[in-house]
Amino acid sequence: MTVVCKQWDFTYHNRKLAVMEWGPEQGVPVIALHGWLDNAASFTLLAKLLPHVRLIALDLAGHGLSDHRPFGQPYYIWDNVADVQALVTHLGLNKVTLLGHSLGAGVATLFAGAFPEQVSRMMLLDGLIPLDYPAEQLPELMGKALRRGSRLARRSLKPYASFEQALATRINSRWPVSREAGTWLLERGMKQTAQGWVWRSDMALTQPSIVRLCESQIAAFVRRLTMPVQLVMAERGEELSLIESMLPLIPDLEFKTLVGSHHFHLEPAPAQQVADWFWHGLQQANTQQKK
Repeated sequence: MTVVCKQWDFTYHNRKLAVMEWGPEQGVPVIALHGWLDNAASFTLLAKLLPHVRLIALDLAGHGLSDHRPFGQPYYIWDNVADVQALVTHLGLNKVTLLGHSLGAGVATLFAGAFPEQVSRMMLLDGLIPLDYPAEQLPELMGKALRRGSRLARRSLKPYASFEQALATRINSRWPVSREAGTWLLERGMKQTAQGWVWRSDMALTQPSIVRLCESQIAAFVRRLTMPVQLVMAERGEELSLIESMLPLIPDLEFKTLVGSHHFHLEPAPAQQVADWFWHGLQQANTQQKK
């Protein structure tokens, strides 16, 4: 079954937010949220493996084809929650399923904690929560972030001479992906200029947050995840140790691990397994609703 991708955008607070959408309009609506410095194309493979799902992937602010936040405004993870709420409102949906990877998983948890009545179920990929920091370290971290942020205006990134050069760098980065997956991400995440190929993403995304969350604050959101939660973590990833303390707080949790890298949802075999688990969960929920 061929899955067609539609690309569209909407405006929220005078900013354009871009969307990639696959699948039938009458399909189960799933809001997909990508990882840090990725974009909506991160869900291209899963969309092909879930042809009966209406998969709606948002370019988070400053990523992909979405507008950047105003210069000097920090990128706080919780600001993405407002953008997701704006998307849900724009679509006229009363209830949605959330699919999040890495940063997007953290955004999904904050959204579902804030609006549990609007989320029917969640699937989170190699992530669950925003990064947490010991409360006693927050003042010092704020000072460091402010000092570093003041130097942002003087920074610039050297353009790549060609798309192929940029692709080779992405394929061999800290979080490697295949050539096909890298092409999906870069076609949406880069643009050609007179100087060469440059990232569309806002350089401010690489700056540390001025205000951060501590463990007790994040735990308050996790305790409100009363909907079914499917969590899939990479066995070879670095994120598993960061979330273990939160797992007992989720009452309806289905936890699994997969052999693969941080971007296992862009690798054919693990992605097929993720799609099978996700579709089974959706079918199970549909059966229960009919009883």
